[in-house]
Amino acid sequence: MRIRIVDAFTDQPFSGNPAGVLLLDSFPDDTWLQRVAAEVNLSETAFAHPLPAGGEADWALRWFTPTTEVDMCGHATLATAHVLHSTGRMRGPVRFAARCGVLGAAPESDGTITMDFPTSSLIPLPVPHGLEKALGAEILTVHDTADHIGDLVVELRDEAAVRGLAPDFGALRDLSTRGVIATAAAEHPDRGYDFVSRGFFPAVGIDEDPVTGSAHTALAPYWSARFGRDDLVGLQGGSRTGIVRTRLRGERTLLNGHAVTVIEGDLHA
Repeated sequence: MRIRIVDAFTDQPFSGNPAGVLLLDSFPDDTWLQRVAAEVNLSETAFAHPLPAGGEADWALRWFTPTTEVDMCGHATLATAHVLHSTGRMRGPVRFAARCGVLGAAPESDGTITMDFPTSSLIPLPVPHGLEKALGAEILTVHDTADHIGDLVVELRDEAAVRGLAPDFGALRDLSTRGVIATAAAEHPDRGYDFVSRGFFPAVGIDEDPVTGSAHTALAPYWSARFGRDDLVGLQGGSRTGIVRTRLRGERTLLNGHAVTVIEGDLHA
């Protein structure tokens, strides 16, 4: 079967967030899916198969980190939609049935893909004991997110603080359900983005995820409330970065970005 590595939320190879993508006829057992994801060893590998016509979705979609299955993943959904459209398996919008509900992905005339995800809730919390020490930075606010995400959104004082983070991943592992998203307003908005973020997920086997689409379903309402605008641009990442364009639409958040296939080959398993 064909396996592809796609860099998501970028139009340049070797940047953004890489995801494995396998298009199947049906899902094999979970053990096989997990072993493939461990072999690919990226933050997520997406597995998809077509569904019968006439239902609420066109394809079934699942995502696995090297150690576990996750409920929601933005960059691997973008990567899967890119593969479907670039190979001619789908034309126009596609609907994915996933553990977090039905997700949409539609190609745009500029070559990007716009995804339709549920907007996350944001619940303010006191700063958890040990979180500032684990991150190595002063924290301004902390918010918990929806069940399918399970991240803590943590605002730091400025962009430089986010860029300079060198967390204690062992200490972070026990401080959230899935991960910690550190964010701050852009120091220079004229450079084309409104806020920055970095995502750390040691609890699910990923120390740092370069560009986390699902986290932007929480970052979008957080920063939209701050800036008073529904359309924003986020820059995420440390050594690898990517751009996520967000559009808040009440209970849904639109996530837009490019994707590019960098590796394609045969899986012998």
